[in-house]
Amino acid sequence: MVSEGDSAPDFTQKVATGDLEEFTLSEQTGDGPLVLAFFPGAFTPPCSNEMVALEEHVGEYEDAGASLYGLSHDSPFCLNAFRDEHDLSFDLVSDQKGDTIEEYGLSMDAPDLGLYGAANRAVYVVDDSGTVTYTWEADDPAEEEPDYEELQDAIEAA
Repeated sequence: MVSEGDSAPDFTQKVATGDLEEFTLSEQTGDGPLVLAFFPGAFTPPCSNEMVALEEHVGEYEDAGASLYGLSHDSPFCLNAFRDEHDLSFDLVSDQKGDTIEEYGLSMDAPDLGLYGAANRAVYVVDDSGTVTYTWEADDPAEEEPDYEELQDAIEAA
């Protein structure tokens, strides 16, 4: 797993914004903190709950100058549908090959759900210089969500 104080591993993936565009992490740094919220799979109850909770806080994060991105193993088309279904205002990034998930040390399998190479639930805050200033990873992604107040404090500190 990537730790606090590490340089955030750079990546380029497809972002689901309604259209398919490229998202490169290093091109997003420098305009305030970035929040990277990795999640196992769209349309699953725990992931839906987390993304809806992040949406409820997105105004606070933006007021602190942060940009929020959700990342999963799902296709961009699936993520667009998920984004529309839950009326999410932030972008969702698709890592279908799992390269970024693997580089962040978050790859997991859940054979009973048919998930292989999915992302464990985790949140990172990346500052303007590309340094990770906050990390959280679930011990049980089916049962845990990040502490949203703690995340807000980490954003403000970045």
